[in-house]
Amino acid sequence: MIETIKEHLEEVEKFTSSSKEEIEAFRIKYLGKKGLLNTFFAEFKNVPAGQKKEFGQVINQLKNTATEKVNTLKTVLENQTEAKGRFGDLTRPGEPIEIGARHPISIVKNRIIDIFSRIGFNVSEGPEIEDDWHNFTALNLPEYHPARDMQDTFFIQTNPDILLRTHTSSVQVRYMENNKPPIRTISPGRVYRNEAVSARSHCFFHQVEGLYVDKDVSFADLKQTLQYFTSEMFGKSKIRLRPSYFPFTEPSAEVDVYWGLETETDYRMTKGTGWLEIMGCGMVDPNVLQNCNIDSDVYSGFAFGMGIDRIALLLHQISDIRILSENDIRFLEQFQSSL
Repeated sequence: MIETIKEHLEEVEKFTSSSKEEIEAFRIKYLGKKGLLNTFFAEFKNVPAGQKKEFGQVINQLKNTATEKVNTLKTVLENQTEAKGRFGDLTRPGEPIEIGARHPISIVKNRIIDIFSRIGFNVSEGPEIEDDWHNFTALNLPEYHPARDMQDTFFIQTNPDILLRTHTSSVQVRYMENNKPPIRTISPGRVYRNEAVSARSHCFFHQVEGLYVDKDVSFADLKQTLQYFTSEMFGKSKIRLRPSYFPFTEPSAEVDVYWGLETETDYRMTKGTGWLEIMGCGMVDPNVLQNCNIDSDVYSGFAFGMGIDRIALLLHQISDIRILSENDIRFLEQFQSSL
């Protein structure tokens, strides 16, 4: 009998498992009410007197070893379960990382910058809070000039000479003040006008304006530059220039691109004409060059400006300009493929 117990003792020492069910079955086998230990204790009375001491020691050793084995395996199992609950299943594939998306304004602005950078235009930036000189006066809009009424302006109440810029032409003035010709730059940025907010207009929006100043710059250079831009941006190379008026350019023109009449959307966007207005342009007025300390007898230049928001609405078929500034995640997620 003693040899049988020793064999079970070896079996207990070798036993290992990470299964809760197997550990419980092992416990019942040795430590349960009908387990082997109780059976061995019941045989104690039949053991010869000379072997009772050794028999008792072996049984106690088996009991202690079995109890310690069960407790150890349960502790290991509980620790593994706790770690799994804290860190998750480490063998499971990781959760997919949410990829962000560029805003449609950024997408269009970056495309415009890329197109003009190919023909030598750099990017210039300036403050959104401007003074009257850079926003109006230097651009051939002196005080009380009627053309100032074309732009409803946000003035700083405590200082009427300070305002939120109404166009990025102010950046061009600052650039001309600090750089000598030849000048070839575009100025993207946010501008502000005191207008009623609706589906087609907002009190703040984004513009990009371009400026080229050098010797012997002509209106033909302007047209060729704009034709290149419309071809690269829209895939449309047919444009027309309609006479217009801007205080800081002379002559001035509105630029239309022939969008076509192939679809119902084309008819709606172009009001059945096939032509779509996209920007304003003109030759820089000599007074503007003189205000920026550039000799208008030696240098000439052209300028153009367009609304980034309007182009974004056009390219992505967005019906309401207000959506661009609401930061609705459902709207922005649509542009993940435009990164």
